[in-house]
Amino acid sequence: MRVRELLIEERTHNGVHASSKKQLLDQVAQLAAASCDSLNEQEVFDALVAREKLGSTGIGEGIAIPHCRLGHCQQPVGLLLKLTDPIDFDAVDGRPVDLVFVLLVPQENPEEHLKTLSHLASLFNDDGYRQGLRSSDNNHGLYLTAVESEAEMRLAS
Repeated sequence: MRVRELLIEERTHNGVHASSKKQLLDQVAQLAAASCDSLNEQEVFDALVAREKLGSTGIGEGIAIPHCRLGHCQQPVGLLLKLTDPIDFDAVDGRPVDLVFVLLVPQENPEEHLKTLSHLASLFNDDGYRQGLRSSDNNHGLYLTAVESEAEMRLAS
């Protein structure tokens, strides 16, 4: 799945304040539940924390892609957050994280979940994509950059 299929502007948040991974995941759960009626805040938080216990979803270069499968999730949901200050996320390269793409997917269809994760990791591995997101200064700009830069990258390849 592409970013434009996962993300809507209402789930794009620029300037998020968090002092720890746990606090960030708590905020993510609140934002997810507020933007999607089928999601339960506590269920989202518990599932994301459980996934982090398996290993950090901090993929390096200041990026984290927290993800989980949920029983009450009816369709894949993405949230994009740009933090005001980077936080420790136990990333593979040891660098703090300032860009977070959260992926919440239905319990069924794990193959699609893995394909989407792979696509997101590839996208965020691109220097230009990351820099574009980091230079955005509001929710609308962050959303447009995420969606339009992905489309431009697909056309170029």
